[in-house]
Amino acid sequence: MAEDEFRTSFVRDPASLRHHPALVLNADYRPLSYYPLSLWPWQEAVKAAYMDRVVIVATYDDCVHSPSTTIRIPSVVVLKDYVKPQKQVAFTRFNLFLRDEFCCQYCGARGDLTFDHVVPRSKGGRTSWENVVAACSSCNLRKGSRSLKQAGLSLRRPPRQPGSEDLRNIGRKFPPNYLHDSWLDYLYWDAELES
Repeated sequence: MAEDEFRTSFVRDPASLRHHPALVLNADYRPLSYYPLSLWPWQEAVKAAYMDRVVIVATYDDCVHSPSTTIRIPSVVVLKDYVKPQKQVAFTRFNLFLRDEFCCQYCGARGDLTFDHVVPRSKGGRTSWENVVAACSSCNLRKGSRSLKQAGLSLRRPPRQPGSEDLRNIGRKFPPNYLHDSWLDYLYWDAELES
C-alpha cells in the first residue's frame, strides 16, 4: 500500500468500526474529516503506530497482546505527517447533501432527498454546484422541468460551490452515533466559544 494511500484513506466499513475505533487526527490535531468522522479500526491504528506513522495520544482501557508485547488499544491517533486538505471539493451526491445540510432547499424537509437542477437541463441548465440543490421528492416532482417562478418555488439560499473548510464546518453539525469520551477534546477544540 502506498504511503499516501495509507495516510489519506479511511476505512469506512461499519463492521470493522464497531469495537474500539480510533479517531484519526491530522498533524495539526484536527480530524481529517468530520463527516464522515475520520476513524480507523483499532487494528489499523496499532499497525500505524508500530510503523511509526502516528502518535497515540489517547487509549481505551482494553489491551491487545502479542507473544512479546502488550499494548493498550488506541482511541485517538495523530498522523506524524500533515495531510494537506484538498482545495477542490468533489461534486458528489453526498457532498451536495452535506452542503445543503441534508434538507430540501425549497421547503426545508429532511429525509427522502434527491437532487434538482434549478435551471432544468431541458432548458440548458448545467450539472454544477451553482445549479444543483438537494430537494425532497415532493418538491422535485412539483417543480419538474419548470423554472422556479413557474413552479411557485423559491430557494432557501442560492447554490454555490463549497470549499473544503465549508464542508468540514457543516460536518461538525452532524456528530456520529458514537462518540468516545477521549475524542471530545479533539473534535471541537477550535470551535468558537459561546458567551
